[in-house]
Amino acid sequence: MSEVHKTLIIGSGPAGYTAAIYAARANLNPVLLKGMQPGGQLTITNDVENYPGFPDGVMGPEMMESFEKQAARFETVIHADTATKVDLSARPFTVETNLGKTLQAETLIISTGASARYLGLENETKLQGRGVSACATCDGFFFRDKDVCLVGGGDTACEEAVYMTHHAAKVHMLVRRDVFRASKIMQDRVFANPKIEVQWNTEVRDVLGVDEGRVTGLLLENNKTGETFEQKTDGLFLAMGHTPNTELFVDWLDVDANQYLITAPDSTATKVPGVFACGDCQDSVYRQAVTAAGTGCMAAIEAERFLEAQS
Repeated sequence: MSEVHKTLIIGSGPAGYTAAIYAARANLNPVLLKGMQPGGQLTITNDVENYPGFPDGVMGPEMMESFEKQAARFETVIHADTATKVDLSARPFTVETNLGKTLQAETLIISTGASARYLGLENETKLQGRGVSACATCDGFFFRDKDVCLVGGGDTACEEAVYMTHHAAKVHMLVRRDVFRASKIMQDRVFANPKIEVQWNTEVRDVLGVDEGRVTGLLLENNKTGETFEQKTDGLFLAMGHTPNTELFVDWLDVDANQYLITAPDSTATKVPGVFACGDCQDSVYRQAVTAAGTGCMAAIEAERFLEAQS
């Protein structure tokens, strides 16, 4: 533990790797911990067609491999570890990992991302990227003129259902209660859209299509009558929200009601000087790879300026 690093980055999605690239080019000699899901949510995304610079699209895992290679090219030290404990009470900050390492750093960049909430079904996992998606904005384009189902009843679900009507021929909203949790204005938009059909008291019991390698239908249950039935569909979208991976930091940093890290306006700075947060762990609005990368750039620049001000 004798060496104190200038910058330590926790997380390896677009935000983390971009932060590493900028920090390395600023001679901050960054160390990066990959975390539990190296590469972030893009590693379970098949086709990425909305990231600038890839006119023919790119596979999510391939993109994140390129991000990692670029960070490594500038001599970022990359560890496969996951952070398990942090001490932000004083600089240098201390981070312990699952592989027994203890690291210290003058600045800390948190890019731990967020995890979409899934139903927990076995076939749902098997068909991720093959008709099962938790991001309508990312994947809606692939369902042009298709029939899709979307699970959720809040503002996010209503917003994504309306968005999906720009692509899909029909959107079935599967709501487990008999009312929406969404705001009145979002409900009105759903009810006014002829492409959306709301199926109340409906829960997904299984995802069909594993043998075909893509979603072909769902096994649904009406939780009021107990009736189960199969419904054909080309896609299943989960819009039940995201859980930011911030549990390590809630005792040290401010979070909002949904546990997203709070940063200063137009900044990635947290309430602890020298600690910065970027990507989906602090962005509950956009949650896109390109915006995550942008905030990763911001975090590295802010870390560099912070260290300059300390010297």
